[in-house]
Amino acid sequence: MSAQQATLNRIWAQTVLEELARFGVQDVCIAPGSRSTPLALEAKAQAKFTLHTHFDERGLGFLALGIAKQSQRPVAVIVTSGTAVANLLPATAESGLTGEKLVLLTSDRPIELVGCGANQAINQQGIFSTHVTQSVNLPSPSTSLPLNWLLTTVDEALYQQQRVGGAIQINFPFPEPLYSDHDLSPFSTYLNAIARWQQSEAPYTRQIVGQTPTPSLDSHLFTQRGVIIIGSVSLAEAQKGLALAKQLGWPVLCDPQSGVSSEWAHFDLWLQHQTGRELLNRAQCVIQLGSRLVSKRLGQWLASLTNRDVEYVYVSPHLERNNPAHLIQTHVQAEIGTWLDDTLTSLAASSEAPNRCLAFGWADSLKPLVASINAMIKDFTAEASLTEIAVAVSAKHLPQNTNVFVGNSLFVRLLDMFATWPELEVFTNRGASGIDGLVATASGVQRSQSQPQVVFIGDTSLLYDLNSLALMRAPQAPVAIVVLNNDGGAIFDLLPVPSEQREALYQMPHGLHFEHAAQQFGLAYCKPDSLSDYQQLLSEHLSAGQGTLIIEVVTPPEQAAQHIKQLMGKVNAL
Repeated sequence: MSAQQATLNRIWAQTVLEELARFGVQDVCIAPGSRSTPLALEAKAQAKFTLHTHFDERGLGFLALGIAKQSQRPVAVIVTSGTAVANLLPATAESGLTGEKLVLLTSDRPIELVGCGANQAINQQGIFSTHVTQSVNLPSPSTSLPLNWLLTTVDEALYQQQRVGGAIQINFPFPEPLYSDHDLSPFSTYLNAIARWQQSEAPYTRQIVGQTPTPSLDSHLFTQRGVIIIGSVSLAEAQKGLALAKQLGWPVLCDPQSGVSSEWAHFDLWLQHQTGRELLNRAQCVIQLGSRLVSKRLGQWLASLTNRDVEYVYVSPHLERNNPAHLIQTHVQAEIGTWLDDTLTSLAASSEAPNRCLAFGWADSLKPLVASINAMIKDFTAEASLTEIAVAVSAKHLPQNTNVFVGNSLFVRLLDMFATWPELEVFTNRGASGIDGLVATASGVQRSQSQPQVVFIGDTSLLYDLNSLALMRAPQAPVAIVVLNNDGGAIFDLLPVPSEQREALYQMPHGLHFEHAAQQFGLAYCKPDSLSDYQQLLSEHLSAGQGTLIIEVVTPPEQAAQHIKQLMGKVNAL
């Protein structure tokens, strides 16, 4: 009977993993553990999978998130039971907000060992709550349950994930013995139920969703004074968004996650200037491509549209609401690139050329203000001193074959205020906007392509994810981790927290540096003394370096906040 259970564990794991491959899974991320043995060994036996391993389940979840983010494919994650499962929650919560498809294959104790004091047994049913698209709690493998039931049950969850994105959990309560390499022939009758499926390459069940044309907007919108906002989208989508704005003669506001810039850059600054605000207030239509905007000022401006007669259109492939100001909104659910292609084609074929419209170029009078702010920023960072704002401004010199991963907290806001991009692919975790798992996510992004990569991360964020530096030891292309070390949470210099407790309870200075952390994980390290030194080290590593280089940029605490205040004073004086 024991040998039979071990073989059944193997058959169930093998069947589910094969179906995942047919649904597009190519990458499987595995953490060590005994209870997950049937899944881990069967994944290893599948030639269709690329395996990724990590000893830290929290980092493993974010590694899978990064792979899914770049590849746009579902990624499987295999962990053992107990708190190993709980450690997947942060990455799962992020994927629930940003839509990456994770398939969490969680191993479990059988039901008779849960709630009775057995070792490493916790209640794993519903552990991810509403953060997953669907949870499948399987029974222990048994011949009393046919394999075609197993497949239709898993397929239902996978098709739901195809429709709405996010993570799904499939929980496997494996009884011992966990695995055997016995011949499967005694189970030939049991396997006959799926023989036809085994001989094919298609999923067991197929769902055909009715195809509809890409939704279109009323043509009158394109004759109005409009604004295009480009949020967190791919570089190709962002470039098409720029093309649409150019064709319409509208201003385009590019979030740093878009990887592109425009002649209306630095809007987080000029929206604080009366002239800039008043001119943008003339807009009659706003089209937002993608979600998760960084700029607080842009969010405030959108919220100010509540009682104004402005059409607000949001284009996204996801069904989820993205409307924190709760405006009257038209939500166009469509693939952004396809919708832009169709809209551009329709406008080109229109008898009324957009450039003949009275609204064409309606916000061009903003350009001198933007140019003045750009010159002011250039003057402010002209000296060779190494500041966080200078590092943000220097992003415009990154080579175009580079992808960028930007962490959360202060530096992403500095990029939003002061940087312009030379059209790069930019990745973030701006769903839950946590500081955990950033190195692991960046590693996942890097593994899905072979381009050089720059990771911009804060010191507290890197301390939080030091374990994941182990994932950066052998990248496919050069990686530079630029850690902005201002000795703690400098973002709280900009947030409304009590000044008396700011340092002790919010900034939490640590007095630590990262040279020995780099040595521990076998990574190269440098600490530049000037802006030119930083730029040279970064450029040389990206163009001719190997492996991962940690570049530690050390700046005084509160310096960035002081510089922002100085620059805002100059902006207001324009």
